[in-house]
Amino acid sequence: MTTQTQPLLRLREIRRRFMLGETSIEALNSVSLDIHSGEFLAVWGPSGSGKSTMMNIIGLIDAPTSGEVWFDGQDTHNLKDDELTDFRGHKIGFVFQGFNLVPVLSALENVMLPLQIQGVPERQARERATVALIDVGLERFKAARPDKLSGGQRQRVAIARALAVEPKLVIADEPTANLDSENSRMVVDLMRDMNRARGVTFVFTTHDPRLLEHVDRKILLRDGNIESDEVTQ
Repeated sequence: MTTQTQPLLRLREIRRRFMLGETSIEALNSVSLDIHSGEFLAVWGPSGSGKSTMMNIIGLIDAPTSGEVWFDGQDTHNLKDDELTDFRGHKIGFVFQGFNLVPVLSALENVMLPLQIQGVPERQARERATVALIDVGLERFKAARPDKLSGGQRQRVAIARALAVEPKLVIADEPTANLDSENSRMVVDLMRDMNRARGVTFVFTTHDPRLLEHVDRKILLRDGNIESDEVTQ
């Protein structure tokens, strides 16, 4: 973990409220947080603690009700929608609980997809996607469609897809929720390996405390508040 002074991501006094009928729900309550380049960090806590809301704000998918989100020195509040989409597409990779792979595409084509959306030439996109699949140990499955892969393999394809855009940050929201214990450990170990090999910052959420032994830092979120922030290594 780096000790650089300027964080990759800075949250300041983040609040996020939702309306449920006429009731206001405070999903995040004045959360402030710095994440530095190269960190491998877990946000954990019980269901309903605000983990997914925090990931959506960190990933610039959702905007806070109030507060500031700075990413790579940029105040994201000042970005227009198209600028935000472009910023997010080039700087952030996403890994989802449900894999979110396109069923009719091969593993390689799934990994190429975000690059093609960015307008990367097909040959270059194919090369970068192939390297990403090699990194996650799935080169020989590059022609396989998702229904021919195990759950663990599908999540590894999703990690390769996130890495192919060469992001500064990878966000993984409950990436092991649909996996058994063995595959859960393998996925977290793989993310850790990619964190070390590529220097990419990883932030993932989990409700499984057994996975926390793999991280540099763990943040306990409860009722929309940071209850503890512990550096473990």
